[in-house]
Amino acid sequence: MAPSLVETTTEAKPVTYKLNLGQYKEIDGHGIDKEIETGKAGSSAAKYPHYLPTWKPQELDSPLQPFEHYEHGKDADTSFPNLLPAGTTVTDLTPTIGTEVRGIQLSSLSDAGKDELARFVAQRKVVAFRAQDFADLPIVDALKYGSYFGRHHVHPTSGAPEGFPEVHLVHRGENDKGADEFFKIRTSSVAWHSDVSYEAQPPGTTFLYILNKPDVGGDTLFVDAAQAYNRLSPLFQERLHGLRATHSGIEQVNAAAARGSIKRREPVVNTHPIVRTHPATGEKALYVNPQFTRDIVDLKKEESDAILKFLYDHLAYGADFQARIKWEEGTVVVWDNRVTQHSALVDWDNGQRRHLARITPQAERPYETPFQG
Repeated sequence: MAPSLVETTTEAKPVTYKLNLGQYKEIDGHGIDKEIETGKAGSSAAKYPHYLPTWKPQELDSPLQPFEHYEHGKDADTSFPNLLPAGTTVTDLTPTIGTEVRGIQLSSLSDAGKDELARFVAQRKVVAFRAQDFADLPIVDALKYGSYFGRHHVHPTSGAPEGFPEVHLVHRGENDKGADEFFKIRTSSVAWHSDVSYEAQPPGTTFLYILNKPDVGGDTLFVDAAQAYNRLSPLFQERLHGLRATHSGIEQVNAAAARGSIKRREPVVNTHPIVRTHPATGEKALYVNPQFTRDIVDLKKEESDAILKFLYDHLAYGADFQARIKWEEGTVVVWDNRVTQHSALVDWDNGQRRHLARITPQAERPYETPFQG
């Protein structure tokens, strides 16, 4: 099973450390040391203190309700004149996944440019836009921008900036040495996943922007789940079509409870096709991940486990259809959560802060189109 890093806190003074609680992705902890994070303890202060995580106990929110998602990528001019005008530098990291773009400011895009953004990201899977101003925008403006791509997802357990539960934060504080404890029982921090795939309508076009970063390390890995599907034999592809798998959010909520964190909603379990189709490109992609997928419907346990293990290994070992994103100041990484998986890396041990914000528009309910051999 993939590892997990989870922060927790003591009652007397918020001190974060990591412990392994099983098979789910990294979740940021309940409580921060404000003396450290605001620089009052002699350490460097967080560059964007209004983005520091808060956990507000509250009554449970109502379950998420279905909504009609409109896929703007279907409307895009695929020559990308607004997104990639003359003077823009575009560098592909690999043939099928990963691109770096310099010379365009995302926040200035027209609606036509946003349509092109959705389509370009769907095609390239993950795109790193350098020298962006997202972190400096008022949070309300960043959220307004993201809302063009879908209804904002509110994470059921994670910390958020004060007053903005729609922003998911990835935060490892200054002088946090918790990884030392984690690596006493694990050999790797790699934990492949597709964000909150247990929701009925999981995310689509997703934005993650850097606030603070270590000097070296803390990269993010991405895998092209469409190319992973393409690499399978036609006979195996055909066998996967029609199969559905369960995706569970129960473990993530239980982990939050174990560290005394919040629970915004009751956890859900949903079933999705193992092969899903992208509404703009028509590409088919594998849609199972070891963090949230639990079993294949109507198969016996041993049968389900064998198929899922093969698919997890196929995605994890597919270095020839993966990309590694290195963070720079001002980077906004945009990926399509429907056709990729990703993993953060915990590979720096000098106590430097890693702090990012994610805007997570939800998309359509996963569906598949018929197999075409």
